[in-house]
Amino acid sequence: MRIIGGSHKRRPIKGPPEASTTRPIPDMVREAVFNLLRGHFEDVEVYDGFAGVGTFSLEAISRGAKRAVAVERDGKVAAVLEANAESLGMLDQLEIVKGDALGVGSLARCPRGVHVVFFDPPYAMVRDEKVWPRVRAQFERLIERLDDTGYAILRTPWPAVHGKPRSVVDEAEEQSRDKGAVPVDLAMKGGLGPETHDYGSTAVHLYMRDPDFGSSGDGSDSALKADG
Repeated sequence: MRIIGGSHKRRPIKGPPEASTTRPIPDMVREAVFNLLRGHFEDVEVYDGFAGVGTFSLEAISRGAKRAVAVERDGKVAAVLEANAESLGMLDQLEIVKGDALGVGSLARCPRGVHVVFFDPPYAMVRDEKVWPRVRAQFERLIERLDDTGYAILRTPWPAVHGKPRSVVDEAEEQSRDKGAVPVDLAMKGGLGPETHDYGSTAVHLYMRDPDFGSSGDGSDSALKADG
């Protein structure tokens, strides 16, 4: 694993422990996200939920972010994240929060007026109909904290449906599963979007804060505001 752009381009970083369930964002997808938001990382604050070993937050600092908050619950993975930040000389720019990315304490560490939020929950949380509302509610709260031109990015499996992933559905189940699949509701209260970009089995969804939400009634505009 490595940093793919910015001042620390090509510098190696350690991956997650072998037994970890952390799923780092692939280089191709990471590069695509940073290209989509080119010019949005210089001298801004970034929030990285479900940070893993820091592939997003460390990349953001390399590309000019002045500060990043990285939330990781797994102690062993957080230790790798800290080691990566130390090896890159980024400890003074990275705040590591060892806790639940869906918790109140983690939300409180997200600065108001944050410019970029990256939220990468485990795929199992997205696919679980009972857990997903909690994930979505926390992401909506993070959208509320964006500045006027900031973006919140959500990564999900693709297609985003509740239930078993295709890889573990046997042939006999596949047809009935596809017929009865329930799409994940990706609409966010207070958010403009999503603008979805899929990359095979994964997708990223971009949102902006709806400035009219809460003041005009329902904040129902679903189109992503153009980058101005």
